[in-house]
Amino acid sequence: MTAPLIAGNWKMNGLGKDLAEARAVADSLAETPARARVAICPPATLLARMAEALAGSAVALGGQDCHAEPSGAFTGDISAEMLADAGARLVIVGHSERRAGHGETDAMVAAKASAATRAGLEPIVCVGETRAQRDAGQALEVICRQVAGSIPAGMAEGSFALAYEPIWAIGAGSTPTSDEIVAAHAALREALVECAGSAGRTAPILYGGSVKPDNAAEILKLAEVGGALVGGASLRAADFLAIIRA
Repeated sequence: MTAPLIAGNWKMNGLGKDLAEARAVADSLAETPARARVAICPPATLLARMAEALAGSAVALGGQDCHAEPSGAFTGDISAEMLADAGARLVIVGHSERRAGHGETDAMVAAKASAATRAGLEPIVCVGETRAQRDAGQALEVICRQVAGSIPAGMAEGSFALAYEPIWAIGAGSTPTSDEIVAAHAALREALVECAGSAGRTAPILYGGSVKPDNAAEILKLAEVGGALVGGASLRAADFLAIIRA
């Protein structure tokens, strides 16, 4: 297995003054290195400034989304090449908030993941089921189908990660049981191997969905949990560092 990855997704939060939180994380890791890889994915307005703030540190910079094309007449969009040019090394694609709020399909997510690989970025491909799908006993079927449709051919040639984020747990303060997380990650590992071959055996599968300092240790010790995609708790250095240390 590769080193665990703890990635913070700031979503549509953060102004210039909040760069101090990112610097605090970097400073702490400089004093006491972490066993995990660490990344922060800020809003696009902070990418260049955060790249400067994190320069030379152990914290990698990531984007929250990218367009499938390298350039063109796509007002308001950002290409994977632009993210890389701004200093990013990773990018989140297919987050449930993009799938639900922007109508992104598995095919669109796969195209974005392919674009990330093209630009030399490490894509973090997100999958997850709704509450209704879980209650109907369809959770594993849904997320494995998303993997099959969202992992493009050729992505296995570079580094990538998968993130399991049950939609009903994001920002809700509740998480699946340990058994449910283990079952989901085991199924996702099989799906990854099926579509990505040997690379699917080692790519980290992150858990996301209300990851907090008080539950991170329990979640991160579970089988096939290769890190975490952290939302709100990543905005505060103290909370994010507690998760990283877990």
